[in-house]
Amino acid sequence: MPPTARRFAVSTGPRSLSVADVTGLSARARATAHAYDAVADQYADLVRDELEGLPLDRAILTAFADLVRDGEPGPVAELGCGPGRITHHLHRMGVEIFGIDLSPALIGIARASFPGLRFDVGSMDALDLPGDCLAGVVSWYSIIHIPPDDMPAYLTEFRRVLRAGAPLLLGFFEAAGEPVTAFDHKVITAYRWPIDTLARTAGEAGFTEIGRMLREPGDGERFRRGHLLMRAADRT
Repeated sequence: MPPTARRFAVSTGPRSLSVADVTGLSARARATAHAYDAVADQYADLVRDELEGLPLDRAILTAFADLVRDGEPGPVAELGCGPGRITHHLHRMGVEIFGIDLSPALIGIARASFPGLRFDVGSMDALDLPGDCLAGVVSWYSIIHIPPDDMPAYLTEFRRVLRAGAPLLLGFFEAAGEPVTAFDHKVITAYRWPIDTLARTAGEAGFTEIGRMLREPGDGERFRRGHLLMRAADRT
């Protein structure tokens, strides 16, 4: 079923959350949510201050924020926001932003950490949002668990909710000359993508490339990091 044909129930209240609150999830998505729920506190601690030592990563987030501010005003979504640190970072840069994530435990942490921001439980491939409503989308290492055959549907859903001309920022593990490659991520299976392949897949889903950034792994990192800055193309 195409992603625009179904919607997931989204939990937005302050009560205790669970994966059961999100109806209609695939078995793979439910497994991903459970896996992150199980390590939510450790994961949040691990990534909390990661941007402090990553000037290139901060630079591409700044470029994304500049593009959002230069465009038509409107809300921005971080899809796969985890514990909310990127949502918070962009909010501090003047971006009107909210976060969505599959993991109720991570959403609970995000809400507690950044109570002035909105965080919802939901799935990236069937967003409970109208079409053409967003002024930007950032997916910061949240597409890494998407099986390659499913990636076009996710990117098509990203395009559905974005206005024409609005920016999309993708962060991911780059394949460094190899094809799309699965690896043993500490939480659940993830994939490294050749940056050209991912750019082409996004192009087929309705995006045009603005720019890209590759950086080599730093201390404690296993793989090259890829970042694609795209723009939602006009619909034909």
